[in-house]
Amino acid sequence: MLSIFSDDFFMKQALQEAEKAYEAGEVPVGAVVVCQNQIIARGYNQTEQLNDVTAHAEIIALTATANYLGSKYLDDCTLYVTLEPCVMCAGALAWAQLDRLVYGAPDDKRGFMRFGKTLLHPKTKLEYGILSEECSTLLKVFFKTKR
Repeated sequence: MLSIFSDDFFMKQALQEAEKAYEAGEVPVGAVVVCQNQIIARGYNQTEQLNDVTAHAEIIALTATANYLGSKYLDDCTLYVTLEPCVMCAGALAWAQLDRLVYGAPDDKRGFMRFGKTLLHPKTKLEYGILSEECSTLLKVFFKTKR
């Protein structure tokens, strides 16, 4: 049984967002932002729907969080995202001074870790590999249907 405040629980919530992207024909990446053990924002990839290359799950969740908090800083928040963020998203997370980043599947081609953790804010704590298999499987199934 999952604790309601566990990394696994919140990553499962991000996976639900990724499934929304999948159903919409988007690359299935989902994100949730948690503050004081409460989900305060959700997002999933919408680059095709919005015709916007910046409409990544993380960016949508960041914008929703800033609106909810009335602040551009997320220094008390954790972002859970199903795929390792790209360089653009890592930069946005750095500017937001995110407290903690948790991602599921690695992205060996476009993920920010190719350049090192230094792309994040120095105070951002990093966790990865949470439900990695589930996150990877959804992406693999999506791309298999596209080829």
